[in-house]
Amino acid sequence: MTYRAPLDTYRLILNHVVDYDRVTRTDRFAEAGAETVEAILTGAGRMCEEVLAPLQRNGDLDPARLENGVVRTSRGFAEGYRAIAEGGWVAIAADPQFGGMGLPMTLTTAVNDMMSAACLSLQLNPLMTQGQIEALEHHASDAIKALYLPKLISGDWSGTMNLTEPQAGSDVGALTSRAVPNGDGTYAITGQKIYISWGDNDFTENVCHLVLARLPDGGPGTKGISLFLVPKLIPDAEGRPGVANSLKVVSVEHKLGLHGSPTCVMSYEGATGWLIGQAHDGMRAMFTMMNNARLGVAMQGIGVAEAAYQHALAYAETRRQGRSETGTILGHADVRRMLATMKADLFTARAIALDCAVSIDLARATGAADWRARAALLTPVAKAFGTDTGIAVAEMGVQVHGGMGYVEETGAAQYARDVRVTAIYEGTNGIQAMDLVGRKMMDGGEAAFRLLDEIEGFAEGARDALPDLAEPVWQAGETLRETVEALVAQEATERFAGAVPFLRGFARVLGGHYHLRAAMAARGQGPERLARFYIARLLPEHAGLLVQARAGADTVMALTPDDLAA
Repeated sequence: MTYRAPLDTYRLILNHVVDYDRVTRTDRFAEAGAETVEAILTGAGRMCEEVLAPLQRNGDLDPARLENGVVRTSRGFAEGYRAIAEGGWVAIAADPQFGGMGLPMTLTTAVNDMMSAACLSLQLNPLMTQGQIEALEHHASDAIKALYLPKLISGDWSGTMNLTEPQAGSDVGALTSRAVPNGDGTYAITGQKIYISWGDNDFTENVCHLVLARLPDGGPGTKGISLFLVPKLIPDAEGRPGVANSLKVVSVEHKLGLHGSPTCVMSYEGATGWLIGQAHDGMRAMFTMMNNARLGVAMQGIGVAEAAYQHALAYAETRRQGRSETGTILGHADVRRMLATMKADLFTARAIALDCAVSIDLARATGAADWRARAALLTPVAKAFGTDTGIAVAEMGVQVHGGMGYVEETGAAQYARDVRVTAIYEGTNGIQAMDLVGRKMMDGGEAAFRLLDEIEGFAEGARDALPDLAEPVWQAGETLRETVEALVAQEATERFAGAVPFLRGFARVLGGHYHLRAAMAARGQGPERLARFYIARLLPEHAGLLVQARAGADTVMALTPDDLAA
């Protein structure tokens, strides 16, 4: 499948939509300016186009499998992983003290986007390692950092995250895995974990698992959970992979998509582990990894959307059917509408995610509470809207192909199958929406109001130049402001009933803002024409969504189980 890294779109968004220059004006990231950005984008883009993209179909047709207790990976994945590791793309934001580049999360986010577009099944491996690196940087002891971080950052070792158990899905506090002190500073970990992405492979020297388990004195629920680092091979005195630990892959799941990514059932049978962070405080440490992964998963949805869009556009440009001005289906109004919708929502989702990444970088560089609050607010929106967009764009890509989209040989269906899980893992999109209206509104909506001030202020300034675009964006901002005010006055159940439409309505308004900024930067060009499409046809959806968000819980909860079963 042909893939081209969307470098011009990145330049537009970074330079004119999310104001990446603010990051480079900080002392921490002063050297991550335009020259560095261009080198990272072009280098990673070339690797994705030339090395990873050709592996996309291999992962689907030659899936990962379990043979004699060892996971065998898809043809070409070992070489693809080596290109990722040798290029330094596993952890460009990691601490230079341990071999990382120390670059902004914004650039990691862009690279993850491109790798996801090229080959999502393989990209999942470094994404998990990135999250583990961040968790260890924040919570591990100096000895653990010194031993593990250089190996993870170089890509010699890989990392995983072990939360879910058969009886404990999103309710992590229901886990039963246990950890017993060995008396030498280590712990014996026993239990079963499911849905472990890249739980094993045949191309890294070691696989390091972050595992949630409960100590003997750990109380019930999430407050009694601790976090442990459990390697597949226990490092010897020189830090090299040594004897095998007491853990194994029980099975590899048979999934709808992502066949090249082994999703493992893991069994820990008194495996040796090391405590990460404080006892009974494992969820706080794990959330460091999960928050990193949630932005990463947003980019997975966006990356697949990009690849599916490019695939559909290429087909529409060559498929002859009926009469049209172009001689191809691209000349038909409805096909043009679908492609425009795909491109406009892809731009919105990417801008939301990059705004979130810039906010994370500014929070790290300045320590300012306002930037931390903005990053926290945008994270669930980025994850949910980014993955919903990936699903919608991939599905629309099948529709653009018509009957051929339903035929596996075209590759269009693979995007739809692969991306579907992104709305489920790392916190379902319903949980993201509940987080947005719950935890992220505990400030009384202050972070949201600051963002709305920015949206409405920019629209005010754009009124003279583009009044027909600026006015609807300003009005949408006002509607969202009124909805936030209404939500913060509601009880939790009332908020949760309207959480999903609220998040989507929020994203729609953000999209209007980002498209308006792009239109102002490229007057009379493609970005302005795309903004006109979005603001006229997609932005109006916010009104109906926000009506739902304010409707409360009565009409939802009044339906009894018997009503639903009838």
